[in-house]
Amino acid sequence: MKIQLKLVKGGKEADLLAEGWVKKTTIGEPRLSEIAENYRHLGYEVQVVEHGVEASGDGCNTCFTAGAEMGQVYGDVYIRKGSGGRNSADDELF
Repeated sequence: MKIQLKLVKGGKEADLLAEGWVKKTTIGEPRLSEIAENYRHLGYEVQVVEHGVEASGDGCNTCFTAGAEMGQVYGDVYIRKGSGGRNSADDELF
């Protein structure tokens, strides 16, 4: 089952989507860096947009605020096809 992410109509997210980026997840460290690196390794361009803790008026930010108080960093991971990385045709497993 595929879950659709809610898309914002304007701002930074709208700009990224217009440039061909696809939002894949919102997650905290250390997984944020691991996921970004894995997508890069697979040949994607990766853009990470860090979440601020300011009240944005577009939903509940309780998790981000509580995490920030403990030093947690959250971000949105966007990807688009890139020119680098591994090619599955060159991978001995495929």
